[in-house]
Amino acid sequence: MIRLPEAYIQQMQMLLQESAEAFLRSYEQPRAQGLRVNPAKIDPKSGSFLERLRDTFGLEPVPWCGTGFYYREETKPGKHPYHAAGLYYIQEPSAMSAVELLDPQPGDVVLDLAAAPGGKSTHIAGKLAGQGLLISNEIHPVRAKSLSENIERMGVTNAVVVSATPQQLAERFPRFFDKIMVDAPCSGEGMFRKDPEAIAEWSPAHVEMCAARQLDILQSAVAMLKPGGRLAYSTCTFNVQENERTVDALLRQYPQLRLERTERIWPHLHRGEGHFVAVLQLEGTPDEPPGAVTGFAAPRTRQAGKAKRGIGRPEEAAMRLFQRFAEEALAAGFELPPGEPVLFGEQLYLLPAPAGIPFGSAMLQGLKTLRPGLHLAEVKKDRAEPAHALALALTDAAQARLAVNLAAGNGEAERYLRGETIDGPEARSGWTLITIDGFPLGWGKQSGTQVKNHYPKGLRR
Repeated sequence: MIRLPEAYIQQMQMLLQESAEAFLRSYEQPRAQGLRVNPAKIDPKSGSFLERLRDTFGLEPVPWCGTGFYYREETKPGKHPYHAAGLYYIQEPSAMSAVELLDPQPGDVVLDLAAAPGGKSTHIAGKLAGQGLLISNEIHPVRAKSLSENIERMGVTNAVVVSATPQQLAERFPRFFDKIMVDAPCSGEGMFRKDPEAIAEWSPAHVEMCAARQLDILQSAVAMLKPGGRLAYSTCTFNVQENERTVDALLRQYPQLRLERTERIWPHLHRGEGHFVAVLQLEGTPDEPPGAVTGFAAPRTRQAGKAKRGIGRPEEAAMRLFQRFAEEALAAGFELPPGEPVLFGEQLYLLPAPAGIPFGSAMLQGLKTLRPGLHLAEVKKDRAEPAHALALALTDAAQARLAVNLAAGNGEAERYLRGETIDGPEARSGWTLITIDGFPLGWGKQSGTQVKNHYPKGLRR
């Protein structure tokens, strides 16, 4: 039985009036469980494989998200090997509404300002379809690590993960983004059924503190929005102070912002927890010069002009080693997306370099960067060993010269995920892509009929 703070009950009675009783009764009901399928790997509208997922997990569509589905809790899709292959992301159904309302399009430059653990970032990445650029930020280091891991698991190739304050990003990226997602830290009233700790932390004073912090974050977000760009502000809380009043305060401060719409999801009216979203647009057009937005004071930045691009000698040597691996292990005709090779120690990444976007490694200098794009390989003295992220970024077994397909449900995939050696179909040698029902899961290295396991130790079960 959930025990709610008396001040919270009074707040909701004042807010909802005659609907308050139905709302409070919703705390006695089980919460809804949801997942989003990964459109980079699965067509959410058709296909026999989606039918298999429906049968396996008892999926039912989430009405406000075309890639979202409710699942039966007892099916535990987070434990299934398909989850490790990045076929879907476990996400609370109401939280899927924010990115749908922001509506990123392929080719957009998008910022997810408070991104961990990655639900909205991976949703945005699916909308971008490998085009444009996504910068996902999380200020807390531990949470930033989980964000980076989820970006990797979903096979995203055009995202950069950083860990910075909103103010640091605003100095680095003034008027840079077409779309910005601000899923602000909040008092978490909409998560009370899921997280008892949120109940213990709640108080009217905590609500006021959250509202002040949210406005600060939003001010930095506005500084990074292009004229004509759109910002989605979302919370998982119910109170007016953190929602409508925060938006009103922002509109008063920036009269060039226009409120497009707001949306609330209530647990007594919908299958989902509490969620609030407001979508705002900055007046103007993307090609306007910086001074064209009346009354808007952009932050000063140490970056001037376009970021310089260029591959240094260490990157050139690393890419030669990677190309040698690619010629031996990847299918003929395989091509990487456009990008700038970047070395982080011995780790080789491909920084996204979308056409027409002034972005390069110089713009990340001085920022704590966890994942500067697609992780390609670890570079040794005379070779490059493929990164796990590269396997998950591949679309199917046809992109590798050697592959071993495992079937879900017979224990083979579980053995691989535990780090065990597996058997190949015939004697051969070389880097081998391991797939589950045709979907890339990781790497192995085959010698004879045995395949040495290269699934990352930190992910093993």
